[in-house]
Amino acid sequence: MKIVLKNLTKVFTNKKTKSEVRAVDNLDIEIPDGKLVGLLGPSGCGKSTTLFMISGLQTPTSGQIFFDDMDVTMLAPEKRGIGLVFQNYALYPHMTVRKNILFPLENMKISKAESEKRTLEAAKLVQIDALLDRKPSELSGGQQQRVAIARAMVKNPNVLLLDEPLSNLDARLRLQTREEIKRIQRETGVTTIFVTHDQEEAMSISDFIVVMKEGVVQQVDEPQTVYDDPANLFVAKFLGTPPINVFTGEIKNHKVIINDEVVMDTEFEDQLIYVGIRPEGFIVDNHGKFTCELRQVEIMGRDSSIISTNPACEKPTIRSIVDADVKIPTSGIVKFNLKPNKVFLFNRETEVRLGREITPVPSQNEEE
Repeated sequence: MKIVLKNLTKVFTNKKTKSEVRAVDNLDIEIPDGKLVGLLGPSGCGKSTTLFMISGLQTPTSGQIFFDDMDVTMLAPEKRGIGLVFQNYALYPHMTVRKNILFPLENMKISKAESEKRTLEAAKLVQIDALLDRKPSELSGGQQQRVAIARAMVKNPNVLLLDEPLSNLDARLRLQTREEIKRIQRETGVTTIFVTHDQEEAMSISDFIVVMKEGVVQQVDEPQTVYDDPANLFVAKFLGTPPINVFTGEIKNHKVIINDEVVMDTEFEDQLIYVGIRPEGFIVDNHGKFTCELRQVEIMGRDSSIISTNPACEKPTIRSIVDADVKIPTSGIVKFNLKPNKVFLFNRETEVRLGREITPVPSQNEEE
């Protein structure tokens, strides 16, 4: 089922002070049928509020919500054909797994035989059919989350909504459970919206991601496209592990300058800029144009992480990722050339990305 949000806005008003908070601001996106879409952003960006409006748990201040061609903006949650999974599982502790999964069907006038059949199918889908007679207290966190997903899926929903479903799990279970969510979505083909503040989660399982900040959509695209082609500085910073390195710089005479060094040519006119360089965008070169002071080198199997500093960097240290077999100085300075497709230029005032066409200044080795 396709989901369309048209100019969706949610404003919360403080009853005492009458001050307003615009949690979601004029959201206008389309979620394709059968896709898994991640709503991604920091706490307070409006992603959960958006999910709750889609579910019907919150009413928009303005705007519309469509499921295919049906306007569901004011439709009750139980009539929307959704499955909703919360962060805290919300299981009934006195009920068995079987009864927790079956519970949503009790008010749907479905026969007992059909309800039992659906319950078993849902349990098998999330691979907990051997646990049906246990209570939630007898399950691990990952198993409890699977019960919550099975309970949402047992209604055969047209839309599955997941609100931070992995945040209460440890690292190993997070990885395992997100793989399971991807598998379940692929097997069922149900349109799924996954809310998270964890960019690694969103990028690993989503067909598309919607990056939000302060209630406003910043960028919508396939995860790798957003990483490779960020629309603004916020998006560039939010995606990537390790995070992007950001420097104050300027453009003079079509040259990109960082800390008085010309590091690249550019088509853009003179202006003050931020220069974002992905950790994998550095090339160690004794004749490189970009100079940093070496702090330490961390060997990480196939890669080496170079920790260095530069006065123009907004953070105390720069992290550069290179192949482990690259020869790196043991102390003093380290010189780099930069990979053009891993460098992004942003207007310093608006923080909007200038463009894509930038070419590196050749090193002395290349000139030779």
